[in-house]
Order: sequence, then C-alpha cells, then structure tokens
Amino acid sequence: MNIAVCDSDAEIALDIKNLITYSMPKMSVKMFSSAEELLSNEHFFDIYFLDIKGISGLNIARKIREKEKDGGKKSVVVFVTGYSEYMAEAFDVQAFHYLIKPIDKEKFIEVLKNAMNEIKCRRRYEDKFILLKIQNQNRKIELKNILYLESNNKKVIFHLVEETFEIQGKMENYERILGYSFYRCHRCYLVNFEKISSYTSTEIEIINGDKIMLAQKKYSSFVKAYLAYARRGGAVNV
Repeated sequence: MNIAVCDSDAEIALDIKNLITYSMPKMSVKMFSSAEELLSNEHFFDIYFLDIKGISGLNIARKIREKEKDGGKKSVVVFVTGYSEYMAEAFDVQAFHYLIKPIDKEKFIEVLKNAMNEIKCRRRYEDKFILLKIQNQNRKIELKNILYLESNNKKVIFHLVEETFEIQGKMENYERILGYSFYRCHRCYLVNFEKISSYTSTEIEIINGDKIMLAQKKYSSFVKAYLAYARRGGAVNV
C-alpha cells in the first residue's frame, strides 16, 4: 500500500511519516513539500495525507478526484491541518477524515487503520465480477463498472461506466447475485451505491448524470441500507 504525505512544513511531514512507519512498518511512504510536486508525480497512492494551507490541499484533492472519475481505483484522502474552517469543503471532495493540528498520536493511528480498512474493502469490491452470456459469449463484468440495472419487460438493461447493453433475465436474480453494494430502489431499478452522486426522497442521481426513480415507500430503508453500506467501508460520493 502506497501513502503520500504533502505538507510544506518538512518537520510535520516527517512526523506524519514516522507515525505511519511506527504503526505500519511495511507501508511505502513518500513525502511532498508542495501541491505542484505531488501533482507532477504520476504514481498512484492509496492514501493521501494533505495539509490545506489556504486552499492548496483542497485543490490537490479536487485534481485527484478528477483523475479518478474514469472508473479507476479511488484513493482515501485525509486532511491534517490547523484550519478547522475548511472542514465542510473537505467533505465536498469526499475526504475520509479531517485531523486538526497539533496531531494527536493515538487519533492519527486510529484514522490510519480505518483508512487502510477502507482501501482493503474497496479492493475486495474491485476484484468482484459476474459472468454474463451476451450474444452467445460469456463476458466478465466487473461490479465496479456497473452504474445501475434497469428492467424492461423480460429483459435487464446494464448501464455501465462506458457502455449499455440488454440481456434476457429477471431483476430479482441480479438483486440476489450483486449483494449489499447494490440496492433495489424501485421495481425497475437496481443501483450501485458507489455510483450515487446525490438523492432525494423520490430520485437518485448517478455520477454520469443519469437520474433514476426512488420509490417513496423505500426511501427510509434505502437510507438505512446506504448508511450500513458506508459503515462497512463502501465508497461514498454523496
């Protein structure tokens, strides 16, 4: 697992690195002193520890999220800063946690362990797939590439990140196969929790801009299922 630490204060960056290696000796940690230095590095990092320093840390996180929009692996971002007033904006870029300086050692280690568990859960999800028979050929479909499913009479339409196709089948079968990271929000729709960007009591918006119906009678159970999914380490974009 690869970790990036970005802080213009070299002493604080080194303190963070030492805390990581103290609690997780096998972790690979690379330090950066500026946003430019970090963003010019093409390497993927599983976890980022960023200082905000005005808005530079927020800009780093926004650019990281932009790179990840194409369906690739998603990192965990933790802000370590002395600026509490940016907390709301931090969660707009799906920050995993927001630690205030001076760093509390025990709290930092707790957040690090939780961040690592989050990455492990995501990797297990990313490795999952289903096999579908499409035009007499078996095809492997990774769950991370499924946005949502839509029923159409006796057919099911698969809406993926990069394509859409239709096959014979029943929604009930896929509801059972796909598991807890998907939710039957309406008799016609089965949505991937990871691909939700926002929702109301009657509608769910997907990260590609599509909007699907949420049955009003299911709203309460949907929220409970979504929160349970998040507590199990599922990726959240809302």
